[in-house]
Order: sequence, then structure tokens, then C-alpha cells
Amino acid sequence: MSSKKQVILVCSLIVLWYSSNIGVLLLNKFLLSTYGFRFPIFLTMCHMSACAILSYISIVFFKFVPLQTLKSRNQFLKIATLSLVFCGSVVGGNISLRYLAVSFNQAVGATTPFFTAVFAYIMTLKRESWVTYGALVPVVAGVVIASGGEPGFHLFGFIVCISATAARAFKSVLQGILLSSDGEKLNSMNLLLYMSPIAVLVLLPATLVMEPNVIEVTISLGKEHKYMWLLLALNSTMAYAANLSNFLVTKHTSALTLQVLGNAKGAVAVVISILLFRNPVTVMGIGGYSITVCGVIAYGEAKRRFK
Repeated sequence: MSSKKQVILVCSLIVLWYSSNIGVLLLNKFLLSTYGFRFPIFLTMCHMSACAILSYISIVFFKFVPLQTLKSRNQFLKIATLSLVFCGSVVGGNISLRYLAVSFNQAVGATTPFFTAVFAYIMTLKRESWVTYGALVPVVAGVVIASGGEPGFHLFGFIVCISATAARAFKSVLQGILLSSDGEKLNSMNLLLYMSPIAVLVLLPATLVMEPNVIEVTISLGKEHKYMWLLLALNSTMAYAANLSNFLVTKHTSALTLQVLGNAKGAVAVVISILLFRNPVTVMGIGGYSITVCGVIAYGEAKRRFK
């Protein structure tokens, strides 16, 4: 019975993660490239502000989980590092959405297991078999092929996107360490509670320096479009749900499982984005993305068999 409850819990978390993650991705694309709201750093700060507020309400007032206190300076530094890397990955991903179609953005993001394997080896000295590493070749090759067949390829957008992907993989491995270490173990909601305010403190000065006219433009858009504030609030709330479910799935599975599930989620997001935004795609682009996804599946299977 306990095993069945665990399966139901994990499946529910995956459904929540899929719906909130795909929703916030598509809404980010709509706001940043279609709606005229061209402030990815401020948008990320809104996301982190919502995460900080909603996490505090959930823990302090509704007591969903007990409030955990930090036990050491080293633990705080790890969380701060996670927060900084997380900021970089989200801001980079949002910036790339201004220049790249969601479908190609997801194709690049599908290479995350490659970077995850690299960082897992560097940070934990965990080695896999050569067969397992060999399965990563089509993961990278597929993106190279997809890049050549992408009608709207943008070099700067691609560089930012691949950097954000690497940062996301690094964050995933570090997050797994924080959630599994007995000496510094935090549940996912408390980790989000501590991480989000740090992110806001980092993003606020960055917004003021790099996006100085964000307030007046946002107010202007709010007057022009009556749903502007509702979209921002919905987008930020979905970001909280995506981050929370992301942490929970990592806690109940593993960093690599999270990445494999993420690629399946990416395929769903690609189909929905093409239907919504009607961006042009080519057979070469679809083929490259398919090769990458197959490589990820092969990597997961090789990792299981040659453990």
C-alpha cells in the first residue's frame, strides 16, 4: 500500500510539473516575444518573488511542512550558490526565448543530460561505463543537426540557450546533493523558501542596471492591455508551481530521471508551441531533435544496465 501511494505521489508530481512547466514556458514566450514585454531579468525576478512569498505562506501560515533552519554557514553558501546558478539558467532561458522558437529552445535544452553527466563526474567523481557515455553522442549530434535545419537560427540566442542548459544541469546536480546529504538535508519547500529571496536580491540590482525603463514600460503596457497584470501574476504563480514540483520530483527520483522526464515534457511543449505560435519547422530539425531524444533514452537505459 505504501508503494502504491508512492507511485501515485510521484505520478501526481510529474503531472503538476508538466502542466506548470509547459504553461510557464509558453507564457514566457508569449510575453517576451509576442506581447512586447521584453524584460527577461525583471520577469525572472517576478517569478522568484512569487516563489519567496508563496513558500513563506505555505510553510509559516499553512504549515504544509515544518520550518527548517540553516545549520551552518557552509549550508547557506551552498544554497546561495544554487540560487545564483538558478538565476543564470532561468534568465538565460528567458533571453533565448526572445530569439529562438520554443521548439528549437527545447531541442537545445534536451542536451541537459550530457551536461548533467559531466557535472556529476566533476562534483561527485561518479564515473559511468564507456557504453553509457557513448550513448550521449547522439544527444549532442542531434542538436547539431537540428541547428543546421532551424529556419530561425540565431547565434546569440543559441549561445545563451546552451549556457542556460549547462547552468540548469549544474543546478540539478547541486540540488540533488543538497536534498540527499544527511548533514545538510532540506525538504524541497524549505530549500525554495531560502533560495528565492537570495535570487530576488541578486536580480533586483541587475534589473535596475540592465533594464532601467522596465517600470514605465510595464505600467504603459498595463494601461494598454487590461490583462497585463493578470498575465504576470499567473505567470509568476505557475513558476512557483513549476519550481516546487521540480524540487519534489528530484527529491523522490533523481537528477537524471528529472532530465529524462524533462525531455518527454519538451516533446509535448514542442508540439503545443508549434500549434500555438505556428513557427516554421523542417524535417531536418525534427530529425535532429528526435535523435537527441533517442540518445537521452539510450543514455538512461545504458546507465541502468551498466550501473
